[in-house]
Amino acid sequence: MDNTAVEDNELSQNIKYNRLTGLKLFAMTSSMVISVSELVPFGKTGPTAIFYLLLAGLIWFIPITKMAGEMASIDGWNKGGIFTWVKETLGEKTGWTALFYQWIHITIGMNVMMYIIIGSVSIILNKPYLNTTPCIRFLLMMIILWSITLVEMVGMKKIGRIAEWCFGLGIAMPVILLILCFFVYLLEGKNVYFHINFDNVFPHKFDGNSLVVFVPFILAFCGGEASAPHVKYLEKPKQYSKVMLGLACVAICFDLLGSMAIGMTVPKELHTNNVTGFVETFGHMLNSINLPGDLLMKIIGALLACGIIGQLGNWLAGPSQGMFEAAKEGYLPAFFTKSTKRDVPMRLIVLQSLIVTLGAIAVTFTSGTNANFAFDVSMAATTVQYLMMYIILLISYIVLKLRHAKLPRTYYMTTSPIKGIGIALVALCITLIAFVLTFIPTRETPEHLRNMYVLIMLIMCAIVTILPLIVYHFRYLYGKKRL
Repeated sequence: MDNTAVEDNELSQNIKYNRLTGLKLFAMTSSMVISVSELVPFGKTGPTAIFYLLLAGLIWFIPITKMAGEMASIDGWNKGGIFTWVKETLGEKTGWTALFYQWIHITIGMNVMMYIIIGSVSIILNKPYLNTTPCIRFLLMMIILWSITLVEMVGMKKIGRIAEWCFGLGIAMPVILLILCFFVYLLEGKNVYFHINFDNVFPHKFDGNSLVVFVPFILAFCGGEASAPHVKYLEKPKQYSKVMLGLACVAICFDLLGSMAIGMTVPKELHTNNVTGFVETFGHMLNSINLPGDLLMKIIGALLACGIIGQLGNWLAGPSQGMFEAAKEGYLPAFFTKSTKRDVPMRLIVLQSLIVTLGAIAVTFTSGTNANFAFDVSMAATTVQYLMMYIILLISYIVLKLRHAKLPRTYYMTTSPIKGIGIALVALCITLIAFVLTFIPTRETPEHLRNMYVLIMLIMCAIVTILPLIVYHFRYLYGKKRL
């Protein structure tokens, strides 16, 4: 048997081993998109949360997931995700840059997730210092991160199965319970802290300080396209677009009802902490409806920690698949083209975990005991890096509609190039506005840390802008052949 036959057989075995159903892909992608970490910031905005959620969900998220579905369904474009899509429309340099933005953004985003886990643990154990002592917080982050990194070796099939359970038990169940308790709270005629009407749903001011609250709403809907590289493992690849549309609907419902539950039932002063706020406000509402909130919130905290651990696993696995395809095409040294027998690019995953570690050091120790600041700056830095990728993605889709409308595909967001371009331009405007807003500190940022916030944002943005260009410039040194 020659080498080609051996490689084809290995590829066939890997695909068979990692085979995904539409439900598994939904669970994996849901754990990337649907989260509770943004619900407390949502609740703080009051009735205007409805406006921001519908704007981010209906006008931004659904079109982008449909665009991703259309691009992933083009013949030959179902492998490599955003790298392939952008490379085929805007060129390989831009494709590499977009992929790098998608891959690198989560190095800070994982900090947000780990802060929530540690905050939940501090409530479960009744040890607040776990969340406020930088050294302890960093040590716990490293235990979480590198334990999950080791688990990645089991392959996509098992990661998908773990994601199903983690999403169901740790994300979906707490939010559903929160919503059910919210309905009971309302039926019992308990006090609500704001009422929804036409006048207070829309923002009264459209300046930077008012609109900066829009940032977590955009981040809440980021990530739907990250699972596109796994489309090759789907039993029925045409299911991809349906999975994305279903995800959009579920995400909007969860975030809308969850944020209203927090904002309407708990005074703002009781959920000012973004890290522990979800669990604490859950306990407060349970006590309000005569349930043992102090005990049950610890159980919710444990479930939440498990759910976010599943999210971390998917965020290590998903974007690394696209980067793995780029490495095999010569955009990274050959060292990163090796995978395990289960087709897991462990060397890239370890590299990503190392970068996460560096980001954790930078953010955790500059924030000191202020866990809220660490959360806010990590969320904003994650958002700005991800939005850089979305700007390229949207431009890529516009070019697709202009120049490659006749390429065969199994799914269309719309068959009309003019309509498709118009929708993409609206999404692009929203993306650019959100990008600018991420550099404005929130009102809760302490005065002595506001300049630090802007400085961290500028430095991180500069690094992720320059780094992919440097790596691309030296690609021929590690084997990249000229086209």
